[in-house]
Amino acid sequence: MKIGVLFSGGKDSTYSAWLAKKEGHELVCLITLFSENKDSFMFHTPLIELTKKQAELMNLPIIIDRTAGEKEKELADLERAIKKAIFDYKIEGIVTGAVASNYQASRIQKICDKLGIKCVNLLWGKNAESYWKEMLKNKFEIMIVGIASDGLSKEWLGKIIDKDNLGKLLELSKKFKFHFAFEGGEAETLVLNCPLFKKELELPEFNRKIEKTNTGRIELK
Repeated sequence: MKIGVLFSGGKDSTYSAWLAKKEGHELVCLITLFSENKDSFMFHTPLIELTKKQAELMNLPIIIDRTAGEKEKELADLERAIKKAIFDYKIEGIVTGAVASNYQASRIQKICDKLGIKCVNLLWGKNAESYWKEMLKNKFEIMIVGIASDGLSKEWLGKIIDKDNLGKLLELSKKFKFHFAFEGGEAETLVLNCPLFKKELELPEFNRKIEKTNTGRIELK
């Protein structure tokens, strides 16, 4: 199928795009929502502006729309962006990065059903530990750019996940009971390099903004 990718620049949407391409789908565009609400229920926000650079590295056009990020109302904004992808790029389906969030998956599915296109959830139900190991094995370079969970201190902000610190992250997820793939918003990620990129993303200078204990984000200077 010709597919669009609901793209945040993080690990889930980027890895889903790569899996879709491996399965033979044609990636024709990325679809990104810039949310004014940093605590959006639907959309990733830290460093979302870098999706433009990632799109260039993937040699794909990107549709960027904006939303106030109001719960449920933001779905109309997503539908508008997907309609544009259908009109401009003739997409037949959407790839999502949903792993275990019924909230996100069910709402995207409803939009796809309404618009008559397929909803492709290639990560759905994956074991989080196996999923992390798959990404590292396939040379995905992933940085943590947002934290919002007990157990994740400011030292994790800006950290690139590798085989050495993955074990520590797993220990923390078990101890503090957060989802190891961050499906509950416990952390946000940015993909700096992967097989879809023609070269590594050059990250501009950034600050670590700590909002309160165990809550913070990376912001560009």
